[in-house]
Amino acid sequence: MPSRLLQTFILLALIASPIASANSIYKCMKDDRVVFSQTVCPKEYRQHKIEFQLGITTEVDSDKVVLKEDPLKALLKKKTISKEKLIQLLDSEVYRLKQENSYFEILRASEIQKLDRNRYWHKKEKDDPGYIKDLKEINSRFDELMSNNRQVIIVLTDHKKKIIEESDAPTSLAQKEG
Repeated sequence: MPSRLLQTFILLALIASPIASANSIYKCMKDDRVVFSQTVCPKEYRQHKIEFQLGITTEVDSDKVVLKEDPLKALLKKKTISKEKLIQLLDSEVYRLKQENSYFEILRASEIQKLDRNRYWHKKEKDDPGYIKDLKEINSRFDELMSNNRQVIIVLTDHKKKIIEESDAPTSLAQKEG
C-alpha cells in the first residue's frame, strides 16, 4: 500500500500532466485531509478551485461568491478594457518586475554571503576554482533573471507609450484642424 504522501504526489502528477485536459481542478478540504478532484467537491468539504489558463495558475475559494472577473484574465482573453485601466495594469506590472529585481538582488547577496561563509569554514581562498565557479553561477543566474525582467519592463513601457500616443492622437489631430 503506497504511503499517503506518495498517493498525493501521484494524484498531483496526474492532474498536472498534459493528459489531464481540464484547465481547472478542485482542492477539497475537510479537517486535516486534502483531496484534489476534477469534479466539484462533496458538500461536506470546503472547496478551492484551481484554474490554469494562459500560463497563469490561480486558486480561488470557490465556496465564496465571486464578484467580478480578474482584470488580468480579461486582458488575456482580449476583452475590452479601458485604456486607463490598461495603463494602470501595465504600471503595476512594471512596478512588480522592479520589485522582483530588487528581491533578486537581495537573494543574490544572501547566496553570495552563504557561499563566502562556506568558503571560510572550509578554509578556501577567494581564488579557489570551486568558489569562483560557484560565484559565477550565482551571478549569471541572477543576471539572467534580472535581464529578462528588464527586457519585459522595456516592452511594457513601450506598449504603454504606444497606448498613450494613440489616445493623444485624436486630440492633437483635432487641434491641428481647428
